[in-house]
Amino acid sequence: MDFYATNPGPIDDSVLYDQEKHVSSAIWEGQERGALRCHEHTSKLDQWALTSKQIELVKRAGFGYLRLIPAISLDNPLISALVERWRRETNTFHFTVGEMSITLEDVGYLLGLPIDGEPVIGVTYTTCDAVCMKFLGRIPDSGSTSGGMVKLSWLKETFSRCPFDAPIEEIERHTRAYLLYLVGSTVFSTTTGNKVPVMYLPLFENFDRAGRYAWGAAALSFLYRALGNASLRSQSTISGSLTLLQCWSYFRLNIGRPRLNHDPIHDRFPFVFRWKGKHTGPSTNRDVTFYRKALDSLKPSEVEWCPYRNISDALLPEDIRDNLILGRSNTMLICFDKAERHLPDRCLRQFGLRQPIPLDVQQWERKSRGVDGGVDLSGKMETELSEWSDRHLRVVDVDDDVEESQYLHWFLKITRKLVGRPVPISSEFQRMWLGMLP
Repeated sequence: MDFYATNPGPIDDSVLYDQEKHVSSAIWEGQERGALRCHEHTSKLDQWALTSKQIELVKRAGFGYLRLIPAISLDNPLISALVERWRRETNTFHFTVGEMSITLEDVGYLLGLPIDGEPVIGVTYTTCDAVCMKFLGRIPDSGSTSGGMVKLSWLKETFSRCPFDAPIEEIERHTRAYLLYLVGSTVFSTTTGNKVPVMYLPLFENFDRAGRYAWGAAALSFLYRALGNASLRSQSTISGSLTLLQCWSYFRLNIGRPRLNHDPIHDRFPFVFRWKGKHTGPSTNRDVTFYRKALDSLKPSEVEWCPYRNISDALLPEDIRDNLILGRSNTMLICFDKAERHLPDRCLRQFGLRQPIPLDVQQWERKSRGVDGGVDLSGKMETELSEWSDRHLRVVDVDDDVEESQYLHWFLKITRKLVGRPVPISSEFQRMWLGMLP
């Protein structure tokens, strides 16, 4: 530890080549940013009153389980400390025990979103009026839109109660508005405030077709991008499915974890329900520094590599159970202009396998073209779409004779071992100053 107290790494920067842009460099230099502002907008989801017909349409669209997930109190300091360990070069967390990540397997177990299917991609828009008129039958007032985004509050005020005797066309419009609100407040929440892009609306035109999209893969792509952005030293906010991030941490790391809710009603799918309700145990007065120190000294005994091993297959929907193997697929995750690498070969211990030294991570273009009016992004993502189409052929396996000690020896060279300084920078300056005095 003495060596890392002066040189926290990486010793070999061939993997973490963006270290200077990373927030851990700023923290090492004494530039604290505090807890991130966490953007999820789930607190008013329960104010939507859906009819039985609407609930049926939501299920057909692939969001039957996401609809049931309650608002969970976010632990901003814990999320912030996790972000300090996220590396966008590898789309993994770099902990003292090695790399870990949120994979498609986690999305399937925790959120119940479809993790296989067609990529979530389509046309982007710079205005809302025509799209909203076509799919919602109404045009938002000018104060409720911004470019190609519409306010969540307008959606709720206008569509949260569908008339009991409404014709099917009106029921479908109200349901599309709900689905746009649902994804905009959870898995595709943005840092721009209370708004959601209308580009998702056309994907809800046909509810059965909507159910064939890989919404879970898109949600993970979105979260990867959000984590990568938040890990930069210049950022102070984070969005995306923070419920997924926090519950992933609860399942896998015994740090900041509330007492598990053992009520049988919570032992059901999707498994974020295990953390529903008021939690007991020490969690107050824990700041980012507290969690940072805990992660800097994370012990193997505090890691649960395979938290789902005892979950009965009978609790899983067939479409989720049959596609969990995609958690081990080295592929591209796509959500409109966000294409992010899914690299489970770097965290195979999460699947009960031994971890070899992974292949060199390939640098890829992080496409972020903004909102291009009327542009179909599928023509700009041919390589990424090809990888996703081959996802079942890209499942990683490993030989039984792998020596994990070789991996750990390699990992210590390429990682950033510490985020927080063992000795505050002010104390180091004071010691240096005193040493210079006659």
